[in-house]
Amino acid sequence: MISNWLRFGRRRDAETPMPVRIGYVGPAASRMLEFDQNLLWVVVLLLSFGLVMVYSATVAIPDDPHFAHWTQFHFFWRDLAAISLGLLGGWVAVQFPMSFWQRWAPVLFAASLGLLLAVLVPLIGKGVNGSRRWIPLGVFNFQPSELVKLTMILYAANFIVRKQEVKESFSKAFLPMGIALGVIGLLLLAEPDMGAFLVIASVAMAILFLGGVNGRMFAALAVVMIGAFVMMIVLSPWRRERIFAYLNPWSDNHAQGSAYQLAHALIAMGRGHVFGVGLGGSIEKLHYLPEPQTDFLLAIIGEEFGFAGVLVVTMIYAWITKRAFDIGRQALAADRMYSALVAQGVGVLIGGQAFINIGVNLGLLPTKGLTLPLMSYGGSATILSLLALALLFRVDFENRVLMRGGRV
Repeated sequence: MISNWLRFGRRRDAETPMPVRIGYVGPAASRMLEFDQNLLWVVVLLLSFGLVMVYSATVAIPDDPHFAHWTQFHFFWRDLAAISLGLLGGWVAVQFPMSFWQRWAPVLFAASLGLLLAVLVPLIGKGVNGSRRWIPLGVFNFQPSELVKLTMILYAANFIVRKQEVKESFSKAFLPMGIALGVIGLLLLAEPDMGAFLVIASVAMAILFLGGVNGRMFAALAVVMIGAFVMMIVLSPWRRERIFAYLNPWSDNHAQGSAYQLAHALIAMGRGHVFGVGLGGSIEKLHYLPEPQTDFLLAIIGEEFGFAGVLVVTMIYAWITKRAFDIGRQALAADRMYSALVAQGVGVLIGGQAFINIGVNLGLLPTKGLTLPLMSYGGSATILSLLALALLFRVDFENRVLMRGGRV
């Protein structure tokens, strides 16, 4: 009977492998790469395709009298420079262990809030089209709200790990994070940048949920956040107008006003049909769809590559999100909760922002001013997305070191 039980146990172990085998140094471990090669190549693919599409979307920019002094490569070279800086910054970030990021998370979060406040100072922040979201740095404009998206992941994960023993307490576990989100909300709404606040709040709530915060407190936070967004819309005439425009973009008032971009994005998607009109064949980018290289780059992809191209892009973002959660699950199995929450927070950030951008381009969500991660033109967004992915690679690297029986 004992021998049968042992054979059954060995058979079960062979059929059901553990997600992480700490201390395993067998043949499979010796063949294991030190990084996720598939994830790396998918990121490189998105960056490369995004660079091509930014060039395609802005190839006719010199024909506009307002930008006649720019060449057709203006946005291409600037996007390439942002990607290069992001890759360099990511290489530096991945050299530091997750223990370093956990220790410095509160400081980095406080510094990012300081930069967010500095944007509102007249001689420091730069205003464009009625919004003050950038700090000019000479060669490019830095957007602190993009940095806050990353530091919120680091801080929220650190907060949950530190508050594990009191996460059932409203005053000790729930209230501090609520105050932090309130401060960020006030600063971002003063710019205004409601889209960034939506992403940051979603990331923070996701990390709280994944960290095991009391369900009733999480539900209360969700109700408060939804109520806050409703009040913003009710009390702000121009936000209310954008909501109505999203619901009926083809009306005479909206199509030539607040829904102008959305209407032309939908026209571009319609022209693409199943397989698109071909790379470079877009008509909407010829000064019909304003600034297509940023929030509405997917509309140009839909026009030139059709439903098939949009579907492939969507599936790639879904795969990246799933891979981030898998890496987080492996870290959690190794009893590394902070690394797990950071990895899954990065998945929520990349996947959530891609979901919102795709929904906006398809007319399923109101316009939010959010770029498509790793693809749209936007220096700060590209750099910070690559830094976030660098942390994901670091978590995966440390997981693999532990699988080999090493230490981190």
